[in-house]
Amino acid sequence: MGTTVAGLAPGLSRKLKKVLESRIDTPDLLSSLNTLSAFYEENTPQARRNLRSTIEKRSLSINHEFLDASHAAQLALDSVENEVNVLAECCDRIAKALNSCSASTGDIISTTERLKQELETTTQRQEIVACFLRDYQLSPEEINALRDEDLNENFFKALSHVQEIHANCKVLLRTHHQRAGLELMDMMAVYQEGAYERLCRWVQAECRKLGDTDNPEVGELLKTAVRYLRERSVLFKYCAEEVANMRHNALFRRFISALTRGGPGGLPRPIEVHAHDPLRYVGDMLGWLHQALASERELVLVLLDPDAIVDTGPTAKQFSDNSENGSGKTEIDLTFVLDRIFEGVCRPFKLRVEQVLQSQPSLIVSYKLSNTLEFYCYTISDLLGRETALCNTLWLLKDAAQKTFFDILKGRGEKLLRYPPLVAVDLSPPPAVREGVPVLLEIIDTYNSMMVPASGQKPAFDQVISAILDPIIQMCEQAAEAHKSKGAGHSSRRSRMSSDPGQLTRSSVDAILSNSSSASSSLTSETPSKIFLINCLCAIQQPLTGHEVAAEYVKRLGTMIDNHLRALVEKEAEAILRRCNLSEKMPLFRNSIRKEGDTEVGTPLAEMEDTSPAILSECLKALFGLILGNESSLPEFEQMQVPRLRSEASIGVARSLAEAYELIYKAIMDPKNGYPDPRSLARHPPNQIRTILGI
Repeated sequence: MGTTVAGLAPGLSRKLKKVLESRIDTPDLLSSLNTLSAFYEENTPQARRNLRSTIEKRSLSINHEFLDASHAAQLALDSVENEVNVLAECCDRIAKALNSCSASTGDIISTTERLKQELETTTQRQEIVACFLRDYQLSPEEINALRDEDLNENFFKALSHVQEIHANCKVLLRTHHQRAGLELMDMMAVYQEGAYERLCRWVQAECRKLGDTDNPEVGELLKTAVRYLRERSVLFKYCAEEVANMRHNALFRRFISALTRGGPGGLPRPIEVHAHDPLRYVGDMLGWLHQALASERELVLVLLDPDAIVDTGPTAKQFSDNSENGSGKTEIDLTFVLDRIFEGVCRPFKLRVEQVLQSQPSLIVSYKLSNTLEFYCYTISDLLGRETALCNTLWLLKDAAQKTFFDILKGRGEKLLRYPPLVAVDLSPPPAVREGVPVLLEIIDTYNSMMVPASGQKPAFDQVISAILDPIIQMCEQAAEAHKSKGAGHSSRRSRMSSDPGQLTRSSVDAILSNSSSASSSLTSETPSKIFLINCLCAIQQPLTGHEVAAEYVKRLGTMIDNHLRALVEKEAEAILRRCNLSEKMPLFRNSIRKEGDTEVGTPLAEMEDTSPAILSECLKALFGLILGNESSLPEFEQMQVPRLRSEASIGVARSLAEAYELIYKAIMDPKNGYPDPRSLARHPPNQIRTILGI
């Protein structure tokens, strides 16, 4: 078979190969076979030979059917083509017409464009004229509002417009339209002056109505009017003076009514009901003035400076103004008005306080009055200002109350110094000390509890303490000096009465021992005076200890007590040494101790008459007798009322005696002083004496 195919013609071979290689399951082949089966009815040889012609006939019949079906569409397209041709002819005619019209309407279009530009220019000019009229002219309604008798919001709107026009004219003057600017400015000035005059009269009339009530309400319209009026300082001053005069009279009536009639229905009661109680009387008047100042200050601030911020706290400082036109001028205006308002109550208030001070109040009451007045001086000065009539009155009254207080203290002190008391037998403080210290303690309590303003501070208290205690201390010193003089006189008389020629023949030891046995203690004439002064100073110091305001004075008293105690110890030690006839010899012993380092040899103490061994032995025996004798030989200061000071004084005397004996002992034991048997002369070393004395 292969040989047969290979022997075929090349063209037939290709076709046969193509047939054999073609696929019979393709969709196109299947579709063609299905179509062929529709008209290929018989599979005969004749039919197979005519298959090609059959297919061509079938194709021809289909084309005929297509031509028959598209004949109607061809006719429709022909009609459309005809209509399009007609439409094209119409368009050509229209184009020709438009071309002919454009030539004839060119002038009209150019004229229209020119008129349109002129319309825009005219519109812009109209807007400029409208803006000019708005910024530089008043409307008839605004002119009527400025001339109407009744003031309302329209008046202030028109006045604001006038001010705006006036400001705009100033800008206009800087351009080349100066003449127009001047004319408009003159016209607006006429309107403005007339409006401000009417506004001033209206505000004055409204301000007069404020004096008819105690707590008037300020309407928004009046606040607005005052805000506008502030721009004219002269007119504003007239209105401020009107307010000050009206409120001045109203406040005076209210103050007199509060003093005499009280509140509505009798409550609160009249202030003068408590005239018998100076503190409450003056305090109620000051409280009323303070309350009235707060309400009047708020009223004036709201009325004359509506844009200000009112500080109602306790530390309010004058006024706070947040307006742009200078807070200093506002403060001056408001201070002037408030000063004028409260000027009327100064005289009746001052007269009543002076009557209280002239009624001779007690010391405590006068001090409390002074503190109360000082507190309100600072408080009202913070609200009203220092250089005002009410504040000046308060400061004068405070000074008067303070003068009354110190005059009372001065009178008490002069009385104490004029009649100093006698010193008691037990050397206790006099009644004036026991009475004066509690008064001072009460004044200190008052001082500690006094009210202190935020802007002030507590006054100095040292002057008060000195005014109370200095006369008492001077009185005690005078009494002690008188007692000292009296004791010295009695002592001199006793010495004259007890002295006779027979006593001169006795030995010094007998004289010393007789003097020691006859006296129970070695108190000198100054000792009771010193003890009395120490007792008085301690009675003053102890109650004041712990009070901060009296710390400096307590320290000063402690220094005085120490000085008196030191002097007392020195006098007592000196008296004991004098009784033993050692006082005059102590400088010799001191000089001998100082000359230990000198090469120059002086006269030995043993060869001197005053420090000879026999005389020195007698003096030391007398000293040993006092130290080693009974318990009453040395002073114990029983009349000193403070145990600590009593112990310090006794120890001080013992220490002074021990130091004096140690000095004598060193001088005796010094070989250059020439004492033959120093051990028998000074039998006790200094440490034994210190042990015996308890130091």
